[in-house]
Amino acid sequence: MPLHVFPAPAPALRSVLAALGSPTAVREAHTPALRSVQGSLSPELPLPVHVLDRIVPNEAAPRTRLAGWRFLVRSGERAVAAADTMLTADGWTFSHFFEGPYIASTELAVRQAESTATHYQPRLLSVPELYMLTLWLHHDIEADAGGGTLAPTDLLVPLAPAPTGITAHRPHHVADLLPVMTLRVTPAPLPDVPGLLGTPA
Repeated sequence: MPLHVFPAPAPALRSVLAALGSPTAVREAHTPALRSVQGSLSPELPLPVHVLDRIVPNEAAPRTRLAGWRFLVRSGERAVAAADTMLTADGWTFSHFFEGPYIASTELAVRQAESTATHYQPRLLSVPELYMLTLWLHHDIEADAGGGTLAPTDLLVPLAPAPTGITAHRPHHVADLLPVMTLRVTPAPLPDVPGLLGTPA
């Protein structure tokens, strides 16, 4: 299989298993699909979630920060929800369950990536400035999954729903997609109009 999925930190997995085993945690989750499941639930496909907090024009290798680990929660043959974990002063702990379009979109993007011949390490990359989530296919399969440098040759696969003008599930090299993303978040320059910045005293 061309995708090299790193195991999540053991405490993160244990915290999700504990939450899934807690009727209270499942019942209080804002996930109708999760609450309605009859039968067993299992956390699968752990992916580190990185955040690109700020896109800086002309930055050669933007750095990201590791925000957590995400597990798809599977019931039988389908994923019905996801579980996020976060790092606290006491270590990795369960954060919350959620559902929505990114669940199926993540599964689809992973299946598409598995059908290629190139080996990658899969991650998730969130771009809050664009309300955008991508499957990040890192070229260095031996790298620390918590490391956060975007390489120009890495692939980003925007998940659906993607921002207007960016096609979901179409792989882009970071070197190609980053300028588009930068253009989206860079304010347009103000027109050079005399008197715009003030009036004589």
